[in-house]
Amino acid sequence: MTTERGTSAQPLRLAVIDTDSGFLQVLDKRLERLGWEHRTLASAVPVETIVAMRLSALVIDLSILGPGAWDYLQRVSSELPGLGIVVCTGQSTVAQRVRGLRLGADDWLSKPCHPEELIARIEAVVRRRRRSDARQERGPVAAGELEIRSDRFQAFVDSASVDLTRREFELIELLAGSEGRVLEREEIYQRVWGYAMARGDRSVDVFVRKLRQKLEKASPDWRYIHTHFGVGYRFAAEPVDGSEPARRVAEAAEAEPADGPAPATMRFATDDDTLAAELRALTS
Repeated sequence: MTTERGTSAQPLRLAVIDTDSGFLQVLDKRLERLGWEHRTLASAVPVETIVAMRLSALVIDLSILGPGAWDYLQRVSSELPGLGIVVCTGQSTVAQRVRGLRLGADDWLSKPCHPEELIARIEAVVRRRRRSDARQERGPVAAGELEIRSDRFQAFVDSASVDLTRREFELIELLAGSEGRVLEREEIYQRVWGYAMARGDRSVDVFVRKLRQKLEKASPDWRYIHTHFGVGYRFAAEPVDGSEPARRVAEAAEAEPADGPAPATMRFATDDDTLAAELRALTS
């Protein structure tokens, strides 16, 4: 089974940070059958070293990294946004797994586990990453003062980075790519976090709030993400009332003939009262 898959699938380059000799011995044999290039590391290595390895994926046993495990996971995922990361570690709590996934892990597998399952999860992560890499062929998306650059996993206003985290960028990229369509919270969570949203989870709302704050700080005359209560969120660049862009839109509308086209930019319900209601809902 593994031999057939190994001959038909493209070999991957993998590094494993783990010291479980028994598990590693079995895993090594299966990876060799697949023809994957793989290297075992007994401890955390500098991010620069991982960059030089040109990996397809990284497997980490957080339990061997000590108190700095969470910081290391976050640093690797932030500095290598294109790298698939699978945490394969000992028994863990729900809170630990959620924390790891939010810090940048693409998947989490608890030991004891079968190496074949780990391999299947690595393959799934790499498939998703390769689909994501295809985004780099797209040109930048411009809206209002904002430029969204998929090739750099970042958004810019007047060439200055908005300083988005990886998850925040994935969120705005998804919304901006939906062509003005309202996305339900469950769909956003499934497509950005990669798994089903638990009942009562407010992660989408929290991340949208943080993203809005950064966008409004970088581009105060525009609003980009709009709330549709009870449904989800929509992306559209709309000038703030009283701002210079709004005045230009109004002047252009007044200059149009009576039977001319309607203004290109329309306002939707995203005023201060709406935002305040959203914040109250988040803290309730």
